[in-house]
Amino acid sequence: MRFLRLMLAAVTLMASTSGAFAAEPKSGTDYTVLESPVRSDTGKKVEVTEFFMYSCPHCKALDPLLSEWVKKQGDAILFHRVHFPSSANDPQAHAYLTLEAMGKLDGLHEKIFTAIHVDHNRLNKDELLLDFVAKNGVDKAKYLDYFNSFAVQAKMKRLPQIIAAYKVDSAPTLVIDGRFVTSPSLTSRPGQTELQSQQAVLQVMDGLVAKVQQEKGAKPAAAATPAQPAKK
Repeated sequence: MRFLRLMLAAVTLMASTSGAFAAEPKSGTDYTVLESPVRSDTGKKVEVTEFFMYSCPHCKALDPLLSEWVKKQGDAILFHRVHFPSSANDPQAHAYLTLEAMGKLDGLHEKIFTAIHVDHNRLNKDELLLDFVAKNGVDKAKYLDYFNSFAVQAKMKRLPQIIAAYKVDSAPTLVIDGRFVTSPSLTSRPGQTELQSQQAVLQVMDGLVAKVQQEKGAKPAAAATPAQPAKK
């Protein structure tokens, strides 16, 4: 009988951790709501914003799952990232904005994460990032042109205002429709692994995207259930 009770307890725990967010996400538990929404006109698409940092190991761990989630959402969402700046002149935030302006992120976003967290190349100085992107096929002169451009410099100066408007204080943080704020740390439950917390936040995001779609009168997208990260 004791063995049976232990088995039942184990099954209950597995159900609670794997399906904790099958129901509609709850405000104050699974996400918070901004008192002053930061919303843009995206039509019937749902805006999804990730605040991340290249130096953040949790952002690196979430990235492949989030990328797969974004692909599964397809045209239902409009997704973009904001690099949370560690300082007014954060080299990695500046590099992200530069590569974004150049249209080079698709080839380098994951490589920067890998360089920092797998190869232990900190890439915490402008010159180190310049050398790194050059070694990965980016023209140095063009990179510096964009790096020093008025548009990129202006975006760098606006980052603190954006962070303040969204009231973001950590990374990774996800914002749906400029008002619903969630994160793996918020959706985490006692006894869960980091992967389970990441999968939970994606399920919460599924629910929030569906909620906004209903408000917009858009056709709901198929639930983008989180995938297992690819094996290296």
